[in-house]
Amino acid sequence: MKGVLLVNLGSPASTSTKDVRKYLDQFLMDERVIDAPYWLRALLVRGIILNTRPKKSAKAYKKIWWDEGSPLIVLSERLHKKVQEKTEIPVALSMRYGDPSMKTGLQELHDQGVTEVLIVPLYPQHAMATTDTILVLAEQLRKEFFPQMTFTDIPAFYHKKEYIKVLAESIKSSLEGKEWDKILFSYHGIPERHVRKSDITKSHCKPNDSVNFECCKTASPAHEFCYKHQCYETTRQVVAYLGIEPHQHFVSFQSRLAGDPWLQPYTDKMLEKYPNEGVKKLAVVTPAFVSDCLETLEEIAMEGKEEFLKAGGEEFHAIPCINDNNEWVDVLVNWIEA
Repeated sequence: MKGVLLVNLGSPASTSTKDVRKYLDQFLMDERVIDAPYWLRALLVRGIILNTRPKKSAKAYKKIWWDEGSPLIVLSERLHKKVQEKTEIPVALSMRYGDPSMKTGLQELHDQGVTEVLIVPLYPQHAMATTDTILVLAEQLRKEFFPQMTFTDIPAFYHKKEYIKVLAESIKSSLEGKEWDKILFSYHGIPERHVRKSDITKSHCKPNDSVNFECCKTASPAHEFCYKHQCYETTRQVVAYLGIEPHQHFVSFQSRLAGDPWLQPYTDKMLEKYPNEGVKKLAVVTPAFVSDCLETLEEIAMEGKEEFLKAGGEEFHAIPCINDNNEWVDVLVNWIEA
């Protein structure tokens, strides 16, 4: 019997510093998020980061928290409910970090008699810290708790025509009636070394060629797992669909930890410089996420807007993620039932 496990990133259980610390510990101690030896990872995370960041992050979560709970969890639950209503195949929802856990989701499917699980990572682009870590944990759980199950998965869908259509139409709808000078496609950043590590050719990727990104435009087997290429390709297909001119859009990367080179250009730097270049009305879309979360609702829609307006910008449009968009639900159901 077939079943489906939808997997999103996750969220703290509440906005308390204690819960945020617990969540960050699980997240940042993942060897595919901070890919350092355990002793160094523990020193960085538990010796330094968790002594300061949880309090700051808790304040950020409080700014976006809904009455129903974490926006990412609530939106994921809405998506899950709509998908389940449209298919007879059992569908469970889980988070890579926090609750409901992946073990809980798999147990739910197991209890319904499911033996074949289709894992659906809710990330358009492939990355070590997203898709990889989900599939690795799933296999660990299968071996330890669910040996009778078999797993398949839906690979990165950054270039799938049906996904591009949903994303592009949602952007079009969000900007209807609004004036804008440029659209910034802001993707979540990753360390440059993650791009190099994901390069199966070991020679193709040049992580920070942010001017010409020739490696991303040159066909290569490396693109199957290259986050940077997949971000640019998502953008290329969306702007082609919408008929957006080259000078009207740009790609940048948000969120980074100090001390390491991450993918550039950085979103916050672009927001600061745009007004001086004549960009007074800016729209920002975040296609690395399918669900609105801390990075979209606080980092972009609040902090990003403040940075842009402070630098001399006049209008800032934060475009929502596709969340539980009905067309997106239909796409997922079609993939699940294929």
